[in-house]
This record gives sequence, structure tokens and C-alpha cells, in this order.
Amino acid sequence: MKSLFTLEAHDEIMKRLNNLDENSVANWGKMDVSQMLWHCQGPINIQLEKNNYGLKPSWFAKVFFKKSLYNDKPWRKGLPTAKFLKTNDTKDFSSEKEQLTTLIDEAFSHRDKSEWNPHPAFGYFTAQQWGEMQYKHLDHHLKQFGV
Repeated sequence: MKSLFTLEAHDEIMKRLNNLDENSVANWGKMDVSQMLWHCQGPINIQLEKNNYGLKPSWFAKVFFKKSLYNDKPWRKGLPTAKFLKTNDTKDFSSEKEQLTTLIDEAFSHRDKSEWNPHPAFGYFTAQQWGEMQYKHLDHHLKQFGV
């Protein structure tokens, strides 16, 4: 599994992100491209402890979902989205893209950090798992928009 904490994966994600424009259309799902850019900020905000979205520890999430966040198995198209990461609001493409780019770079700047505080719902992840999880989520949504 690739990790957002490697230079190669970081650069790949950034190039793919830069191939999006405000007219990019999803191959599946309900989000438009600006909403997807907003959505992708959530997991990085959690990792960087900028927002915990009111999440609470969940044994169900830890037992049944946690490993799928960072394993090699791709997520299926049309998976349900967590409520706190959904929006029906109109989002500005340029500002959401800029904000996501900034967050990706900030997460990457912490690539040598060995210990992270626990995820509010899933508990502890290793640094490797955090990097893989962020890559997998971004990869999934960039594929959703054909990049």
C-alpha cells in the first residue's frame, strides 16, 4: 500500500489533484468535484488534530472497519459516506482545492513523526497506517473523478 508520507505518493496525489478542474465529473457517487475536495479534507483534519467532528470511540468501527482503512483492498464504489463528511452545500472549487492542497502538504511535512494521538473513533494508528489511510482515501476519490 502506498503512503502519503512518501515523496513519490505525495507527488502523485498532487499531480492527480492538479488534473481536476471545476468541470470534472464523478464516475460514481453524489458529490460534485468541489464537495469531494471539501470531503477529503476531513480525515486529514482529524489526523492533524484540527477537528475531531465530535467523533467518539467506537468498538464497532475498530473491530469491523479499521483495517479496511489502510489495507491493500480497494474500496468499492458508492460506499456510504460518514455523516460528518457529507455536504449538500455548494462549495467553491478553487478555495477547496487550495485548502486540500495545503492540508496534504502539512500532513506530508509530519512524515517523520513516529507517534500520533489516537483517531477519535478508531483509536491508535501507526505512522505507516496514517500515511496509507490518507493515500487510500485520496486515491479512491481521485479515481472517482477519473484522475
